[in-house]
Amino acid sequence: MFMSTDEIRRAFLEFFESKGHQIVESSSLVPANDPTLLFNNAGMNQFKDCFLGIDKRAYTRATSAQRCVRAGGKHNDLENVGFTARHHTFFEMLGNFSFGDYFKNDAIGYAWEFLTVVLKLPQDKLLVTVYETDDEAFEIWNKDVGIPADRIVRIGDKEGGKPYESDNFWQMGDTGPCGPCTEIFYDHGEHIWGGRPGTPEEDGDRFIEIWNNVFMQFNRHADGTMEPLPKPSVDTGMGIERIAAIMQGVHSNYEIDIFQTLIKASAEVIGHEDLSNQSLRVVADHIRSCAFLIVDGVMPSNEGRGYVLRRIIRRAVRHGNKLGAKGVFFYKLVGVLADVMGTAGTELSKQQALVEKVLRIEEENFSRTLERGMAILNDALNALEGKELDGETVFKLYDTYGFPADLTNDVARERNFSIDEKGFEKAMEAQRKRAREAGQFKTDYNEAIKVDATTEFLGYEGTNAQSNVVAIFVGGVEVDSLSAGDKAIIVLDQTPFYAESGGQCGDAGTLKVTSGLFRVEDTQKLGSAIAHHGELVEGVFAKDDTVSALVNDERRAAISLNHSATHLLHAALRQVLGDHVTQKGSLVKAENLRFDFSHLEAVKPQELREVERLVNSQVRVNHVIETNVTDIESAKQKGAMALFGEKYDDEVRVLSMGDFSTELCGGIHAKNTGDIGLFKILSEGGIAAGIRRIEAVTGEAALDAIESQQAQYEAKLREAAVKSKSLEKEMQQLSDKLAAVESSNVMGKVEDIAGHRVLVAALDGADNKNLRVMVDDIKNQLGSCIVFLANTKDGKISLIAGVTKDLIGKVKAGELVNMVAQQIGGKGGGRPDMAQAGGTDLAALPEALGTVHGWLEERLK
Repeated sequence: MFMSTDEIRRAFLEFFESKGHQIVESSSLVPANDPTLLFNNAGMNQFKDCFLGIDKRAYTRATSAQRCVRAGGKHNDLENVGFTARHHTFFEMLGNFSFGDYFKNDAIGYAWEFLTVVLKLPQDKLLVTVYETDDEAFEIWNKDVGIPADRIVRIGDKEGGKPYESDNFWQMGDTGPCGPCTEIFYDHGEHIWGGRPGTPEEDGDRFIEIWNNVFMQFNRHADGTMEPLPKPSVDTGMGIERIAAIMQGVHSNYEIDIFQTLIKASAEVIGHEDLSNQSLRVVADHIRSCAFLIVDGVMPSNEGRGYVLRRIIRRAVRHGNKLGAKGVFFYKLVGVLADVMGTAGTELSKQQALVEKVLRIEEENFSRTLERGMAILNDALNALEGKELDGETVFKLYDTYGFPADLTNDVARERNFSIDEKGFEKAMEAQRKRAREAGQFKTDYNEAIKVDATTEFLGYEGTNAQSNVVAIFVGGVEVDSLSAGDKAIIVLDQTPFYAESGGQCGDAGTLKVTSGLFRVEDTQKLGSAIAHHGELVEGVFAKDDTVSALVNDERRAAISLNHSATHLLHAALRQVLGDHVTQKGSLVKAENLRFDFSHLEAVKPQELREVERLVNSQVRVNHVIETNVTDIESAKQKGAMALFGEKYDDEVRVLSMGDFSTELCGGIHAKNTGDIGLFKILSEGGIAAGIRRIEAVTGEAALDAIESQQAQYEAKLREAAVKSKSLEKEMQQLSDKLAAVESSNVMGKVEDIAGHRVLVAALDGADNKNLRVMVDDIKNQLGSCIVFLANTKDGKISLIAGVTKDLIGKVKAGELVNMVAQQIGGKGGGRPDMAQAGGTDLAALPEALGTVHGWLEERLK
């Protein structure tokens, strides 16, 4: 019976939903609050706290189709991807989970029913394995299900290994929950080489594991003691690609519908016709991990998760180039992937434009990196004294510049060189060892604080409440009482204190009893309990005490304003920049707010101003901030924005601010948008490739920020004014000096008329502002005299005349200027000792100047 991959996914989830399981959406590929993982690599990752007893949910049965990536740390099969039938960087794990509900009987029964009844797989094609000493699982398979004993394989501990080191015994870590496994294998037929599990030929491809049921039965302590768990649980996993191959009648995962579509699309964008080429498999596999990593907020970089993404992108591009790709091609596969993933591609479709842009930019940058790497390779070959390129250089080219060893070998061979393959492999193995060590996180899960209590949150209704102390912890150890000065964690049966979540910081305040006062400095979640972190300031505190829980009202109010403003900011950014903007993190404190979002370039100043104005316009509208509790699906149908990858309960809080913003949010908010008062952006900048950060303030803090900016502007203006006056003074001094220079230049034109000194000169391009200074300077130098200057500049004529006081009885400066001005199309006048005029007839100026001499001679006689 042929079934598409999407049909299998839906059938699996619907089957377990019919068995009372809650369908839980795939979590993000980036683990939430789990430092032990590089990427989510198994279906159980998002339920780890449930298995540890730290997190209690509204359901005890769950099912999911979890996106997984294995391309770093101890789960690193990157070099095998594309060259084997079942290695992938990205895969989907179908799983069903029981948190202290059902155990082995039901888990085995469900698996068998789904495979043989729903999928109708022939029973004689299936065989199972159990842990060697797990007689209970053996009996269920043999007697309840009816599988013959010769098709049930017992798998013991590995030879020479420690106890419980077995393919059929699972452990979360060196300590913590663990237990035996039972696996289901499918026989692909005698025509394929390989043996049954547990035989020397088990690594062959005939018998393929398709389902693993893990029975979390024990709690392993550091000394090796295996303590039975009070509530045994079930964790299962079935790779969707493997079961799709069976349901579609093929052997290799790369022959299923998803990969065949992607391989054909890869061949088309690359321009390659041989669909069997393994490089096409690499490209088809890698587009899945790259696209979904970007969707979940990972961006190419030189460290951590971003570095793994960059390596996968470059590996895909290298294989495309190897097939003759011209120009960038990889990003063109995103749309095809979104379509072929069916129900699992919804979020990718929403962010298609962003994913395409990131991949295109990274591929373009890599082409330049390839050029640099080629230059280094050529330099290394030119410097060789022998005929072999050392392995360290080959590895450097591979690790730093993305050159595979075979590409380096091809270039070397063209120039009659060889490469040191053994040295390269040695360096590669050292890198693999470092990666494995980096992926081996050691955590003693028994040290985690476990609280069975559930704290009821009352903080939506008020900021004070009467509560009972149900647990006290000091240094992770539960105690019965506290003394003054003790730093501790206190758990109450109910509390108005908000525990840090969704980017909103935890509340602070006090817990009071008759005999003591506990200062709450922070509030955090502890599974289903709420933990009040702080210090006993005075008196004593004891378990079962009745306390008055008082939240710091002023601090809570400031936090709520900033949280509401964050929602408005998110909506405004999407309006101004586009729907590709999605929240990638936030921090809401009393002092300010911080908002991280996806965007590939710096936000332009005018865009920031528009965002700020848009938010403030919604503040002035004064929307009532409405909160409605509903189920998750109804909320999404109403258009509520959910943060992709976030964990939501069955019932969610939908926060609405008019038609402008509707989001899922469990945080504390203002009553009206007008309460925010004022919103002010302080800064915008990049924090990672494709991720931007805005920091902003509201209310009084926004007014303080504006006043501070205003004060800075005024100080700068005063400083600029002082500088301007200083510059003006300097310019005047320079102008005076220039005038003096120009005055000395015309002193040679002094002549005698009727026994008096007279200077008549024509200037070209002099500064008109300096003419008066020049006349005064010449008068000072000559003593008794008459000065007349005509300056031409920018097509206009400026005239100026100066007469010393002893001569104004015979010659008046105003009359002299006016006489010449009338001849050049102007007019003018002034005092007897100094007068100025202007004109425009440049052609008439020489003749007009020629009349000055006669005019003066007539009057001076």
